[in-house]
Amino acid sequence: MALTNAERQARYRERRQAGEARLRYHRPADRRSRPQQWNDAVQMLLALQDQYRAWRDALPESLAGSATSALLEEVCELDLSVLEAVELPRGFGRDG
Repeated sequence: MALTNAERQARYRERRQAGEARLRYHRPADRRSRPQQWNDAVQMLLALQDQYRAWRDALPESLAGSATSALLEEVCELDLSVLEAVELPRGFGRDG
């Protein structure tokens, strides 16, 4: 059941008198430009692909033909380097 306005105000006054600080957490704003966010995402994908390569290389012989091995191989075969070469628009007339 919802509180009445008087109950809500009474609780607010009690908190203020008790000195309780009400904590509000805000996610910090991402100040990176879109091209920088793109570059960071591409670098993260390349790093993850390297980790998957290491995982694939460390698989035991018994898992060589497994579904896990096949999926790891697919991830490792992706050519993510084309994402690095993408030229993104800078926007607001700065493209020229």
